[in-house]
Amino acid sequence: MTRLRNLRGLLSPLLTLAGLLAARASLADHYTVPSGSMEPTVLVGDHVCVDKRAYGLRFPSSQMYLLKGSAPAPGDVVVLDSPADGEVLLKRIAAIPGDLVSVEGGRLSINGVSVPVEQHAERVVEQLGAHRHELGTDFGGGPDLPPTRVPADRYLVLGDNRGNSRDGRYFGWVDRNALLGRAAAVCLRHGRPVWQPL
Repeated sequence: MTRLRNLRGLLSPLLTLAGLLAARASLADHYTVPSGSMEPTVLVGDHVCVDKRAYGLRFPSSQMYLLKGSAPAPGDVVVLDSPADGEVLLKRIAAIPGDLVSVEGGRLSINGVSVPVEQHAERVVEQLGAHRHELGTDFGGGPDLPPTRVPADRYLVLGDNRGNSRDGRYFGWVDRNALLGRAAAVCLRHGRPVWQPL
């Protein structure tokens, strides 16, 4: 009898822990930025809060969807598994399935139309979809990409620091299932809580 009571007492915390781990794997998480590929938007060492439900609800710790959600949109900042080596990366969706995309000198064109860019003194601001963000230009524009059609269920991702980013120009298209979630905001910078929407 005592043994059964001890098992019940142990079962409740274990179920709670399993529920929390499943929620972290399927609903929300945070990611620590290891490189400068998204500067100046996101800095090395920033902690980013990730909405893992943004594109659908997954089985915990898998790429299989229980239920698909909204489609990734141009300008979304996403956490993804790199198709090159499985490393977790932070990049921006530059082009979606069906787009004819090109990159020249770090500047993006979609379906033959240059993505709007504004020059402000030493800052370059790009308008990609509904997202305005600054581009890092200290390292130039990185490799060019000739006009290419994005295949079905694939996405082109780029870093905001175009000349210092190993992104889709190197490793190719990213499958939708490899997108782990949408980065909602920088939530910790230099050890201090912040909320900088992405």
